[in-house]
Amino acid sequence: MAHTFVRAEKIQKIKAEAKERVKELRSSPTIQNAMRFNSFVLGLHNYFNRATHVNLAFSRLAYEISAMMYNRLRSIGKYAHPTNPPPSYKKFYSLGCKTFKIAGIYLYPLANVQTKNTICFTQSLTPFTVEGRGQIYKNLHKNIKQEIALLMESTILTRSVEYMDNRISRYSMKKGNCEITGIFLQAQDVHCHHYIPLYLGGNDKFNNLRILHKDVHKLIHMTDKTKINTLIKNLEISQPMVEKINKYRKKCELERIE
Repeated sequence: MAHTFVRAEKIQKIKAEAKERVKELRSSPTIQNAMRFNSFVLGLHNYFNRATHVNLAFSRLAYEISAMMYNRLRSIGKYAHPTNPPPSYKKFYSLGCKTFKIAGIYLYPLANVQTKNTICFTQSLTPFTVEGRGQIYKNLHKNIKQEIALLMESTILTRSVEYMDNRISRYSMKKGNCEITGIFLQAQDVHCHHYIPLYLGGNDKFNNLRILHKDVHKLIHMTDKTKINTLIKNLEISQPMVEKINKYRKKCELERIE
């Protein structure tokens, strides 16, 4: 069995960057900076989660900066065990670790890295068969943690803490799949739609949000029939998908697509 670690030089670089992220939070305790911190932590954990001794490295790292974090963040956040955190937090982290809550966002605990077993080679995992290529493509693109980390880096200044939290949670719960087409969405293609629009009394709660491909989202709000037909053709939207889109359009008080 191999024993793998995080190099000492890399740990020092991570430590320095973590401190900079904490300083950034202290000077500007915003939703965006809290989510960028979480993106940083989740990205690190995703990258190193196959190192067999990564828990020791990150536990030591978290201990070394714990005093600095506490002193800088205690005046702008609450340090405690998470109570009723969003589903995305509960999916990736245990509730046994204390953490800060800044601007309504629970910070991901640096020490609480979850490891994965490396899967050995199998004869079915090969680029020379249709089935094998399919498995490789699936493993390559369906990295939920990586895409969530990228989504957290995005900035939507006009949205609430509740919206930003629930957008990530909804994406995680749907395993990154568009709720109309079913295809896996990378971060740059993700749009989050209000099923009942805000202007019709909707809200930012989890159950009112839907994860959609950005072009499918356009179809829900479009009114130009020529553009609608062109987009349906380009996206290869099936009739069952059109019916789903029409349900969304009805909630927006827009005409059906025929």
